[in-house]
Amino acid sequence: MIHPGPKNLITDVPGFFVGNAHDVAAITGVTVVLPEDRVVAAVDVRGGGPGTRETDVLTPGCLVERIDAVVLSGGSAFGLAAADAAMLWLAARGRGYAVGGTVVPIVPGAVIFDLANGGDKSWSEPPYRSLATAACDAAVLEFGLGNVGAGMGAKAGDLKGGLGSASAVDDGGPTVGALVVANPLGAVTYPGQSTLWAWNLEQGGEMGGQAPPRGPVGLEPEMPMLARLEPGANTTLAVIATDADLTRDEALRVAIMAHDGYARAIRPVHTPFDGDTVFVLANGRHKLGSPRAGWVARLGAMAADCVARSIGRAVVSAESAGRFQSWRERFGK
Repeated sequence: MIHPGPKNLITDVPGFFVGNAHDVAAITGVTVVLPEDRVVAAVDVRGGGPGTRETDVLTPGCLVERIDAVVLSGGSAFGLAAADAAMLWLAARGRGYAVGGTVVPIVPGAVIFDLANGGDKSWSEPPYRSLATAACDAAVLEFGLGNVGAGMGAKAGDLKGGLGSASAVDDGGPTVGALVVANPLGAVTYPGQSTLWAWNLEQGGEMGGQAPPRGPVGLEPEMPMLARLEPGANTTLAVIATDADLTRDEALRVAIMAHDGYARAIRPVHTPFDGDTVFVLANGRHKLGSPRAGWVARLGAMAADCVARSIGRAVVSAESAGRFQSWRERFGK
């Protein structure tokens, strides 16, 4: 039987911590996923406007198979600097890929665009390095959702987005958790309704107690006027963690399947204007049985549902900020 973990967070997977730091005035922030030890990792990028770092190193056939952390940040390309600070934080603790008598931390990262959300971005130096250091220092097992970390500046369609997380425990099997920064171009609710696209996956009121939709929807996608769209101006990011002993190829398959969670919670998704990215991290503490391919398929399905639930939780947990109204304020929840 599969059910949410005790925290219903990515940290229900043993051996993972999450740190968040944000700047309320600038309406931006950084989130760091820190495993206890180096982990097998893979990534799948589906959006048309990604902002990423160290994703090529995760390609099958490359030398390094394990990483030390993943950094998710606001700030568009400015936010990629957050991973530099996380590298220094890890190196100071002797963590990284051992080479030439030293260690080099491997820290992939990805960013969302939050530069036009109404926050004060008149900085002389972007804050992402200092925010990343603070996020690493603050890594914990239990953390808040919504306007937290990299979710601080996120929006979801025309609503406030945010940071979301959810978990799924397979009794006698592996555990899966997702962490999502929900910042999509597409809508997260049915047209003109408070009901989230992911409503039918809600577990125990985790999405605010969703009501079923009022009938079917039309075929017209909810999008702002085409003349206002800018490539790279949105993005949803996800990190999947599991204790399964996945290989890198198997982790990649889980990442590919996990993108289905985006499609269950956002409409439209993977547009030319989003940089949608999914990372999968596996620490190998749970040995999969046979057939392995069947277990990988099961993990991918669990991951996709966790991603959709995380997006829903991000939206209902967010508070109004800058230019964007929260789901709760919009619909009086």
